[in-house]
Amino acid sequence: MSITATTTDINVALHRELLRLARAEDDKAANDAATVPYWSPCPPSVHGHRTAAAILRAEADLLDAC
Repeated sequence: MSITATTTDINVALHRELLRLARAEDDKAANDAATVPYWSPCPPSVHGHRTAAAILRAEADLLDAC
């Protein structure tokens, strides 16, 4: 019984960490986008950070489904 509780606790902690990392990537994307005027194209790093955030959220969703 304690093995299941420990596994559940680890999954919850990992899920939270993945979402925290996704939020951090979103913040980096926003900061990078804010450095250029609105009429200029976004730096490639914005797309990279947003892609990383999406992947982290997808991984958190997969972990949540287990």
